[in-house]
Amino acid sequence: MNIAIKKMIETSLIDWEGKIVSTLYVSLCNFRCPYCYNCDLILHPKNFKNIPFQEINNYLVERKDFIDGICMSGGEPTLYPDLPSYFKEIKDEGFLIKLDTNGANPKLLEDLLGLGLVDYIAMDIKSSLDFDNYSKAAGIKDKILLERVKDSIKLIMNSKIDYEFRTTVVPLLHTEETIMKIVKYLSGAKKYVLQNFSPLEKTLEPSFQKIIPYSAEEIQELIEKAKRYVSNCYYR
Repeated sequence: MNIAIKKMIETSLIDWEGKIVSTLYVSLCNFRCPYCYNCDLILHPKNFKNIPFQEINNYLVERKDFIDGICMSGGEPTLYPDLPSYFKEIKDEGFLIKLDTNGANPKLLEDLLGLGLVDYIAMDIKSSLDFDNYSKAAGIKDKILLERVKDSIKLIMNSKIDYEFRTTVVPLLHTEETIMKIVKYLSGAKKYVLQNFSPLEKTLEPSFQKIIPYSAEEIQELIEKAKRYVSNCYYR
């Protein structure tokens, strides 16, 4: 199976609210977000060994009594065409699956939803849904990618599974106006989460480590205003 899993957090209590999961990280990504924390994984995947599937599966099965499932993250998992096959193996063992995605592959997302292979989706919304802002926040140069992101938003909002949209808020990239444009676009969504940027992490664009993040109070103010459009909105 052609999926390069490069990192694994064996037991995570924070990647899926209310669930205990093993979090798996793939290396491929078609975005280049300047504030990306997993930049080494994205830029230098050969520095990380592939973790064998059997090793992961053995770990999960041996701990079936307390591990609820997996969170597949990255990188961008939907760049791997074999993802549905792998998810089916995991589901057949009785585990739940959460997918972290940037939304750039709605076709594979549609397949996963149609086959009932995901239980929860967390989709990153990098900025307001106009190309100028999105290209700066996601490091993309192709307008087709943004259209695919919009298609994924519609797919997820029209699906019957649980989901969340989330934005990492970076002062250089996001203002109150940006966040308001995002929530207006997502109006009526089940959940929207604001994550505060942390300069303590290594970032893909090194200069971003010098950015002073918004205060918790400023993020909370944004949340209160965002609740006009997405009532279930909070700070993580």
